[in-house]
Amino acid sequence: MRAQLAVAAATLLLALFVPPAAAREDGPVADPLPDPTLSEIGLVLDEFSTLPRSEPVPPPTDDRLNRWARINYAGEVPDGSGRLYVPDLNGPLYLLDGSGTPTEYLDVGAAVGPDFWSHQGLGSGFGFVAFHPEFAGNGRFYTVHTEARSALTTKRPDLPSGGVTAVHSVITEWTADDPAAGEFTGARREVMRLGFQGTVHDIQEINFNPRSRPGDEDYGLLYIAAGDGGAGWRSSVPQDLYVPQGKILRIDPDGDDGPGGRYGIPATNPFVHRQYVLGEIYAYGLRDPHRFSWDAGTGRMFVGNIGEHRVESVYEVRAGDNLGWSDREGPFEYRKEGNPTCGVYPLPDNDGQYGYTYPVAAFDHVPPPDAPCADSGNALIGGFVYRGTEIPGLRGKYVYGEGVGGRIFYSEVAEMRRGGPLAEVHQFRILDAAGTPTSMAELAGDDRVDLRFGTDAAGELYVLAKADGTIWKVTDAR
Repeated sequence: MRAQLAVAAATLLLALFVPPAAAREDGPVADPLPDPTLSEIGLVLDEFSTLPRSEPVPPPTDDRLNRWARINYAGEVPDGSGRLYVPDLNGPLYLLDGSGTPTEYLDVGAAVGPDFWSHQGLGSGFGFVAFHPEFAGNGRFYTVHTEARSALTTKRPDLPSGGVTAVHSVITEWTADDPAAGEFTGARREVMRLGFQGTVHDIQEINFNPRSRPGDEDYGLLYIAAGDGGAGWRSSVPQDLYVPQGKILRIDPDGDDGPGGRYGIPATNPFVHRQYVLGEIYAYGLRDPHRFSWDAGTGRMFVGNIGEHRVESVYEVRAGDNLGWSDREGPFEYRKEGNPTCGVYPLPDNDGQYGYTYPVAAFDHVPPPDAPCADSGNALIGGFVYRGTEIPGLRGKYVYGEGVGGRIFYSEVAEMRRGGPLAEVHQFRILDAAGTPTSMAELAGDDRVDLRFGTDAAGELYVLAKADGTIWKVTDAR
């Protein structure tokens, strides 16, 4: 009976939060957004490190997972050592010294056991790692990985899945015996387990706000970018506040009032204590919030969201925001029914009443002309507002990119205004360390670059490619 009441309440809640489909006869927008402007600025990329080769197990049937190394991010361990950390979706977590020499710190896949799932789904495997801001003292860091196989029948997600579960995303807390050691020994515990309806768009990133300090409301709280599990294109899961999919979540790893007592729900989260609404939700209405970061200068949080049919979007996200998916795709209407062209549509005249938050920057992509509903092979990869000191010409620019082909973009953060016109998207030229014009495809030796970004504690930028497992440092902008 309790379950029936919960479903009924969730249905009622959806009626309040999901607007009805607009009955309009207009057609899809043929070319939603202007193409990025080719900039006169060239980014100089200096090769910093190449990670060891790795492979999913068992061998994947999707050739897009056959990469030199599925490296996903680069960040700096917050202990003053200068070591960078790099997760590989196939399982290893590497630490890099100042010369870029990698050492395997922990094999997450081997440690979590036979349910580890890395061979199906572009984001499956060991997806991300976040070091606690007090890691130097407490030795704690957090990882997220994918599980399937027996986990689907023997382990239960902490929160509703919104449908039949295909994989689990699992957040684990690890506590190192010696935080300064070059190889992990210590303990681990499970913090959160979420189920997803598909093998794509599960938990993409977990992280702490690096600008928060002890005593701040945000200090020590873990942000979680949970995708829609591939279900948003045909359902209202991202708009349903009774499920965690398609949301930014925020939890307290030190708390105990969450399911099972393994994490806490921050009292300052926007939906706390609302009946039939998950208190863990910080913002909602996202398809695939692949990367997020905070501007070290202003504290604004930016989320890069990978689109469905036409639009790749960057949002400035605040507590309680509804980013619109899957009623909106970027600053356009998305229609789940009667949409044979798989396009996007102009906003309805009554759009303002729904209170959606629209992107601050975006670009579009065009599927193959003979297959308008096919994957266009484009994906926005969120990056960082540059606040480093080595490259003055980059200051105040939000640097991001298109992951598959490896184009690198920027938008002026001063133009990225909520409620304002979209900021212009500029495409950097790419130069090698000698200053010779090149491209990411040439540098990575593959037309499918699988681009990612990273940053160190000083705010300097790194560019990664899964294609050849290489990391470059951005050393100049000419």
